[in-house]
Amino acid sequence: MENTTHTNADQTAQTTSPPPSIKDAPLQRAGSVKSTRSHRSTNDVPISTSPEKRVTVRSARLNRDSLPPSFLHGDPILGSENGGHPKPLTIFQCLKLVLLSSKINVLLVFIPLGIVSGHVHWSDVTVFILNFIAIIPLAKLLGFVTEEISLRLGENLGALLNASFGNAVELILSIIALKEDKIDVVKASIIGSILSNLLLVLGFCFLAGGYKYKSQTFNQTAAQTSASLLALSCMSLLIPAAFIATASESIAHPDVKNLSHGTAIVLLVVYVLYLWFQLKTHEHLYATEAEEEEVPLLPLWLGIILLLGITVLVALCAESLVGSIEGLSTSWDLTHTFIGLILLPIVGNAAEHATAVTVAMKNKMDLAIGVAIGSSMQIALFVSPLMVIIGWGLSKDMDLFFGIFETSVMFISVLIVNYLIQDGESNWLEGIMLLSTYVIVAIAIFYLPDPVSTGGAVAGHAAKAIAQAVTGL
Repeated sequence: MENTTHTNADQTAQTTSPPPSIKDAPLQRAGSVKSTRSHRSTNDVPISTSPEKRVTVRSARLNRDSLPPSFLHGDPILGSENGGHPKPLTIFQCLKLVLLSSKINVLLVFIPLGIVSGHVHWSDVTVFILNFIAIIPLAKLLGFVTEEISLRLGENLGALLNASFGNAVELILSIIALKEDKIDVVKASIIGSILSNLLLVLGFCFLAGGYKYKSQTFNQTAAQTSASLLALSCMSLLIPAAFIATASESIAHPDVKNLSHGTAIVLLVVYVLYLWFQLKTHEHLYATEAEEEEVPLLPLWLGIILLLGITVLVALCAESLVGSIEGLSTSWDLTHTFIGLILLPIVGNAAEHATAVTVAMKNKMDLAIGVAIGSSMQIALFVSPLMVIIGWGLSKDMDLFFGIFETSVMFISVLIVNYLIQDGESNWLEGIMLLSTYVIVAIAIFYLPDPVSTGGAVAGHAAKAIAQAVTGL
């Protein structure tokens, strides 16, 4: 009788609390924090509608090892699980946290050197190199502080702040170059940032991840949506080229500016709608598994002060950097196109590049794809049309006719990326394809003369050729 009782009790225990299986493990990890703490069944919480949180660049790089143990009373990230909340940091500890947030911050010593070199009129090559190096850690700090403020503002406002300041360095460089009438540098840096993220960063992500894993998967729908938006922005650059090829030069020049103004407004509206799509109506497409629950470590007021201060430093270094481009071009015999397309994108994207490759090697391809393609999409749909609008307000000749070579290269790059991500998988060979494409483009740009020296006739013939090619497709 006792054996029967024990047997029934054991069967009841097994029925009420079954052991977790391997099949159920991913579902349990992807369940929401709220449902896990209330001991609800994971089958009641769909992954697509109740994700733990949206993984960000900060969540991938800020972990227990990045914070000294003395900073917090308990666990730096999950302090509440250890029986206490994170201990508020002093101002000194906050500044120490910011400085120790990345190893790249050792390059901060170049900031005063870069600013001083621009004011005491050192050689243009020296000024360019010092400010070039100085902006790299500033871009990293800008991203770190932006993420801290985002955690204080909440998910929606925080994501909007991230979208706005995600390419702040490129935006500041472009505005300063635009004020100094370096229109060719502005256009080249915009296209260069897009190509750098699409080919160089994504290529290294596929290659580094493929070195450790035979095949990696990612959210195909989210990646394809960003790539489709890139195709839309590429079309907005092809249309002015076809417009100039069709109309005579005297008519096309003033009208292409009007075309660019209207197109820029449409692109900005599409970008706002994309944010609404990502943050509201289809946020489940951009949700992925979370590693830890994040808490803000910096006070909001200190984060805002640091954000403003870093932005001012970026502007000062960018002003000296842009002012030295002319001398660098003469000293090193480099064209403005090469400087804008190859060199300047490294400044604003170096920190992001390192982060994307690091998370790709950890098999977090959704985050890596989001950094690479997402950054390209933001530049194409936000920075590019915004520069046209700013140029409109400053009475500058800024339009969406970015040059035949640059436009065609962007068209080919977007086409290749669309082909590679349509299956939702990546491997090292696909990384080699993207990197080899970038190298070929860089070699061609090195020998490409500046638009000023080529004359309008060559541009007109090339515009007609690209327009005929696009029409044939």
